[in-house]
Parts: sequence; C-alpha cells; structure tokens
Amino acid sequence: MAPTHFTLNTGAKIPSIGLGTWQSAPGAVETAVHHAISSAGYTHVDCAFGYGNEGEVGSALAKVFSEGKLKREDIFVTTKLWSTWHSRAAEGLDASLAKLGLDYVDLFLMHWPVALNPNGNHPNLPTKADGGRDIEENWDFVKTWKAMEALVASGKVKAIGVSNFSVPFLTHLLANTDIVPAVNQIENHPLLPQNDIVELCRKHNILITAYSPLGSTGGPLLQDETVKKVAEKHNVGVGNVLLNYHVNRGVVVLAKSVTPERITENKKLVTLDQEDMDLLESMHKTKGTKRFIMPPWPVNFGFPDWDQSQFGPVPV
Repeated sequence: MAPTHFTLNTGAKIPSIGLGTWQSAPGAVETAVHHAISSAGYTHVDCAFGYGNEGEVGSALAKVFSEGKLKREDIFVTTKLWSTWHSRAAEGLDASLAKLGLDYVDLFLMHWPVALNPNGNHPNLPTKADGGRDIEENWDFVKTWKAMEALVASGKVKAIGVSNFSVPFLTHLLANTDIVPAVNQIENHPLLPQNDIVELCRKHNILITAYSPLGSTGGPLLQDETVKKVAEKHNVGVGNVLLNYHVNRGVVVLAKSVTPERITENKKLVTLDQEDMDLLESMHKTKGTKRFIMPPWPVNFGFPDWDQSQFGPVPV
C-alpha cells in the first residue's frame, strides 16, 4: 500500500497527501478545508501568506477544533514566508499565525529565495517604474534562513524549509546552514520530474513536496493518454494516478480542489507498480519537459528547464 505518511529530518511525520489551497477562489477555501478535514480524512493543509487565504484556513480549523473531533496536534499545517517579509521573518510568522488563529505551524517555508522591497508601492507585490517586481537586489536569502532558524527555538514553528529552490540556490544555502531544510516544495509532475534537485534533496534528507501535480489550473495532464492508460489499469481516476505518482516515489503531494467530491476522491491512495512508474517517468523524455508555473521574477533561479538568462547569471 502507498504510504500514508513520510518522516521529516526532524523526526516528525507529515501526511503524504495534503490539501493545497493556492489559487482557490476567495470564499471557497474555508468550506474546502473544513470538508477535507472533517469529512474526507485529510490531516495536512498547505497555505501561504502570499495566497491571501490564511484567514479562511484559520476559520476552518477553528470550526473543526470546536466540533471536538480533532485537536490541533492532529493536523499538519504548512504556511510560507512571503518575499516582502524576508528582512522581518519573525514578524511575517506572527502575521501568519494571527490570520491562522494558531500558536504554531508544523512547517514554515521560505516561499521564494528572493526578497521584495518591504517599503514598496504594494504590501505583497511592489513594482518598479517599469512594472517589474521590486526586488531587494542586495539581500541574501541566507540571512532570511538564519532568521527562520531562530524561529524554531521559539516553538512557533516545528520545522522550517524552502520552496522553489533550484540546485544552485539550495547548494548555496546548505553551505551556510545550521539547520538543514526539512522540505523543498517545487512544481513537480511527470512532465517536470526535476530529477536534479530531487536527487540533491534526497542526498541531504530533504523531503520534496510537489505542487501543481496535475500541471496547474485546469489540470492539463488529466488529458494525457499515458496517464489515462495507467488509470484504466487500476480502475481509478486520472487525478489519482498523477497524485500517487508522487507518493509512490517518496514525495509529498498537494491535491488542490474546492469541490467536495473531488477533494474526497483525491485522498485515495493507489499502489503503482514498476511498469506504471516507468511509463509515467518516461513521459518527459518522449513529450518534452514542461513547466507551467513561471512567475515574472527578474532573477535567474538556475532551473535547467526555465530560461531566465536575460536576467544574467545565477546570482549564487
């Protein structure tokens, strides 16, 4: 049977399938989170300050706890430090905790390894005169990480990690850490296996969490004939195959939906055999690598499939 949990390098258990909340419509998140936990058996919720939905997640959690079925320690909550908070990590965490209505989070991630101007023309996405993102050119994200390390001792976070880190960025961070990240959350699916960063993370006992496992909004991978073939073999939904591709390779996966029936269906664990995994892992070789999530950061992150050479060399 596919595993229900994985173990972080802190020793804590993290559920292998979590409810993702990115791009869920305002007003729909609270209902989705409540259904996922109270009716569909989820015990892992992923959110972020940058998603603008921590308040709704918090309301859903408060409702679940008031119903008496589950306690705080039964739910694994992940949130993320947004880029305008890089120089104020402790304040950023407190802002998230206030919205969530929690005393601590189980996992606190650096959302992107780049800082935005905290005194810019917008609290979340400040821009320059040319319309580009107003980044802090001279800020080293290692300083952000050092501040996050200090938060562990406060008890307000149980573990810290990163998101959207490539090989060069993670290598730079690992050379300057006291605490090795517990997680690296990245876009990951059969058309974007990112084996280079996955292998580096495994070498350092950093767990991968996959976002956009269906290929982003609209689930373009749901129409893929290879995935449909595997789904028919196991008599499960195409989405179940794409989600369990990750679980079967030792990766946590975030299943995003606000539809109750889909939320419940996404939680189903499926054991894929080696033939299935070989088929899915060959897709990017025959159909090409495809990254769906490419925000307009004016930084070369060093991902081999994402050409950002117009921004100069990788800055680490």
